Amino acid sequence: MQELTGERMQCMEVWSGSQLTAQGVAFGGLDVWVTSRPHGGAHEGGDVYYASSCATGRISRILLADVAGHGDPVAETATGLRTLMRKFVNRLDQTEFVRLLNQQFGTLPAEGAYATAVVSTYFAPSRRFSVCNAGHPRPLWFRAKEQTWELLGHEGVSERPGPSNIPLGLLSMSDYDKFDVELMTGDCVVKYSDALIECCAATGEMLGEYGVLRIVRELAEADPQRLSERLLAEIEARYPKGLSADDVTVMVVRASGVEAEVNWWSRVKAGGRFVLTLGKGGTIPWPEWSVATVGGFFIPTLGRRHRAKRS
Repeated sequence: MQELTGERMQCMEVWSGSQLTAQGVAFGGLDVWVTSRPHGGAHEGGDVYYASSCATGRISRILLADVAGHGDPVAETATGLRTLMRKFVNRLDQTEFVRLLNQQFGTLPAEGAYATAVVSTYFAPSRRFSVCNAGHPRPLWFRAKEQTWELLGHEGVSERPGPSNIPLGLLSMSDYDKFDVELMTGDCVVKYSDALIECCAATGEMLGEYGVLRIVRELAEADPQRLSERLLAEIEARYPKGLSADDVTVMVVRASGVEAEVNWWSRVKAGGRFVLTLGKGGTIPWPEWSVATVGGFFIPTLGRRHRAKRS
């Protein structure tokens, strides 16, 4: 796994892909490591990993999506999905982001395409980690203070009336639940594709979410840079060829406790990236017009007040 040195994301920067990779990036109070293996040794697959930093370095978004199918058409759909996500780089509202993403994903020129996804937004001033799940396996949450692992998310169906939390692109009117946790320094969140939970024993029983949770608890791995490799190696040892039938991706997110240092020169460069987006004819990544996002750009204490209000 690649070290984070020299891989710090800048404001208004997006890091994403769907190809074979094992590397890490740092930004906005978070460190992120991704291990991704496309199905059949292909260069690109249907698992999309994505990370972005807003214009002020305070809003970080991390997404893992699993587009249905394999091969070049799926890779093209994955590219379209990454393009859509760039539009929301400056928006804090998690549920609105996923709802609009779902609606626009359904317009991609790939007949019958859909994707499961788990989307999270980290707001550095409050350390709030907001999660929306669109039919994806629940992430794992390591709480450093308690030294415990648990599943991050609600079990069972949503209490909302009507369809909710379903994969992207299946139904444009679906709603998505959001829940927040506060990430303390050293806490980790592990996202993974469904290839892990679908590994089957000789009896035909699938590993499932609780099986993945059980394995990660047994690993007792303290180094997040090695966690994904250790987890995949352990699953492959117990379920030979179990991970060979699909794209495989594991994303490890750690709260670093290191706040982004955003000086005015960094903000000027972020403005340049914003203008460059317009020059390429892209959709304008407007910020969410709220005290926390716009006001906090000029007066950082407004972000701390937002934290106090939410706590």
